[in-house]
Amino acid sequence: MNIGFEAKRAFTNGTGLGHYSRTLINSLAEFFPSNQYFLFTPKKTNLFTISGSENIHTILPRSFYGKLFKSAWRSSWVKKDLKKNKIDLYHGLSHEIPIRMRSTGIPSVVTIHDLIFERYPDQYNPVDVKIYRSKFQYACRNADRVIAISHQTKNDIVEIYGIDENKIDVCYQSCNDSFTKEVSVEEKQRVKTLYNLPDQYFLYVGSIIERKNLLNICKALAILKGKCDIPLVVIGDGDTYKKQVKEFIRANQLDSQIIFLSEREQVRSLPSFKYAKDFPAIYQQATAMVYPSVFEGFGIPVLEALWSRIPVITSNVSCLPETGGDGVYYVNPYNPEEIATGLWRVAYEEELRPVLIEKGWNHAQNFTRYKSAQAVMDVYLKLLG
Repeated sequence: MNIGFEAKRAFTNGTGLGHYSRTLINSLAEFFPSNQYFLFTPKKTNLFTISGSENIHTILPRSFYGKLFKSAWRSSWVKKDLKKNKIDLYHGLSHEIPIRMRSTGIPSVVTIHDLIFERYPDQYNPVDVKIYRSKFQYACRNADRVIAISHQTKNDIVEIYGIDENKIDVCYQSCNDSFTKEVSVEEKQRVKTLYNLPDQYFLYVGSIIERKNLLNICKALAILKGKCDIPLVVIGDGDTYKKQVKEFIRANQLDSQIIFLSEREQVRSLPSFKYAKDFPAIYQQATAMVYPSVFEGFGIPVLEALWSRIPVITSNVSCLPETGGDGVYYVNPYNPEEIATGLWRVAYEEELRPVLIEKGWNHAQNFTRYKSAQAVMDVYLKLLG
């Protein structure tokens, strides 16, 4: 079977959509090697290196106009390349399929990660909201099957876009295999020295935007000031909301306690940081992952932390109970006092930590790369009969 992918974000996105694409493609190629996998992308980058995989092929636009108008190639003209490469099934990995895809006779699948822009339109550029809505709705209505990465996302697709629930399959994602492996003592020390990490730290990973709720973590740390001064290491960046967070930090004299790794010039320039190669070592040395987001499509940092065998503090809303199961400490994300209590308990209650770590590791087994790939392959086979 020749399976094609809309793979732009596999090569260009360093966060959630890119991680999903790269992990799924590699998992399918590894566990179902009899198929051929074709990655249709307007450009190649070092973000996704393919080595030793004879069944993965990268397809770039070849015509003059395809190279010149890459967006048009992705959204429409790529159909000629699908036919040329005898693609049996096409998978839009992040919310999109080519227009008039049905005219090719090639069955299509689209993955919808979340409809957060529909729930929180005020946190997006109004023009972007219109563009996203048009693309997402078109893909959901015209793809032969829709994959949602959580039941929360499936429910949103049904409720907001009116898509038949029987057309939607929930296929949980996995994460990069590097998080499942214990990092050596020597590697941890190397990374600790390279990033000048403190001996103890809480960890936050994600864009610094309003719904991910970094401000309430900072408010929790302010509540604990003088009682629990474990610093917070932040991996991620932002704009307007980040300024609001930093104003609170300055006003409450927390500057030395909040470490923005992504602001350090020497860190940003590291390929091992840009491509997340050092992240497993950073995770595995953390006191806990703190991720009290108010809404997610899945919440991949939670899963990465569970695999890393560290405690997780996350929200009791949205899809996060799906991701965390019974292996995390839940808080009301709108209540800094609850977050503060969670930070204190996870840091200092010695009997709680091993329970969370063991339960978290056991729950993570529901999200192995094989199970994720098998669920998606089942959708393909269902579609092809």
